[in-house]
Amino acid sequence: MDELTQRLAKLSSAEDFLEFFQIPFDQNVINVSRLHILKRFYQYLRRDEEITRLANGALYARYRQLLVQAYDDFVSSTPAQEKVFKVFQDTDGKQSVSLDSLRATLPSAA
Repeated sequence: MDELTQRLAKLSSAEDFLEFFQIPFDQNVINVSRLHILKRFYQYLRRDEEITRLANGALYARYRQLLVQAYDDFVSSTPAQEKVFKVFQDTDGKQSVSLDSLRATLPSAA
């Protein structure tokens, strides 16, 4: 495992990643969209076919570019609009539960 990958493996929060890559951020955006930003960053990394061929300096720059792009997606949009997670993709952010399914979870009267 190369040095950059080892350093990235130690990061855990959106703030950690943004600070590591020296990206200025608005804490309010992070508070609302932290998991969405990291998930989108991961999606961008997976789609980038050239990333495996980059040397450390260029790799850092590409990671930074993709994280900026992921963060910017949520500066100008919302998690519901971006639909990063399956719950937003399947139901447009809305979920319904039938009364019958709720009744079925009640304990039976003895």
